[in-house]
Amino acid sequence: MNKNKILKLGLPKGSLQESTLKLFGKAGYHITISARSYYPTFDDPEIQAMLIRAQEMAGYVEAGILDCGLTGKDWILEQKASVHEVAELIYAKEGLRPVKWVIAVPNDSKIKTLKDLNGKRIATELVGFTRRYLKSKGVKAEVDFSWGATEVKPPHLADAIVELTETGTSLEANNLRVIDTILESSTRFISNRKAWHDKWKKQKMENLVLLLRGALAAEERVGLKMNVHIKALKRVMSLLSAMHSPTISQLADENWYALEVMIDEKTVRDLIPKLKTAGASGIVEYRLNKVIP
Repeated sequence: MNKNKILKLGLPKGSLQESTLKLFGKAGYHITISARSYYPTFDDPEIQAMLIRAQEMAGYVEAGILDCGLTGKDWILEQKASVHEVAELIYAKEGLRPVKWVIAVPNDSKIKTLKDLNGKRIATELVGFTRRYLKSKGVKAEVDFSWGATEVKPPHLADAIVELTETGTSLEANNLRVIDTILESSTRFISNRKAWHDKWKKQKMENLVLLLRGALAAEERVGLKMNVHIKALKRVMSLLSAMHSPTISQLADENWYALEVMIDEKTVRDLIPKLKTAGASGIVEYRLNKVIP
């Protein structure tokens, strides 16, 4: 195999690992990870992967040790890494939404605003960005690196924390309230700048991103198939909304049509009874793997 035809890809180890592997699987890639191994095996021989913590990914991609990788926008900013952002992929550990870095304090803290943090101690993993953010707001506080379990630091080990939150439930469970959001972040597919100018590697990355985006687009949609009599066709069509017009095929009986459509999954529960009432029959809902615009 030509060594130049290998794409060195970094996959995030840790909180994003499971959701990333699931996304790649839906995109059509079978990945095998042996116990205690940091080198996943792809069924694509042109991809050589390594598991790296998202916090470190941008630095290794910038240095060219990896051609590309997936990490959060937060960690790119934290490392001030010079990388090419190929695509934004909006997914996280628990859902398809951006995450937030927030400043939180105990519910009974006297700290109410950002200015109240002057002279206080803050614990966080996002040390560099937090320091820069506070400086930009004219706040002088001591920012310490937290090795984990950051939510339990206040009030004895820190006055406040800067912590990543997706749903806010962990903060609430630890009796913390948010006083400011300093950053909203999402997953990014990043490339080493030199690798991006390599024609073969760029095409390989673009193909990867196309499939990953298609898999993400399919996460919130389902397909619907149904049969509709010509007399009910207008009523049923008025209920359907889709990326494009539904596909309509005439059946052997010229008075009946088959309709097929892609639709947001969250609407299906309420839509199916309405379709049935409007005259649709033989309604089938099915999952989608990829939706490529």
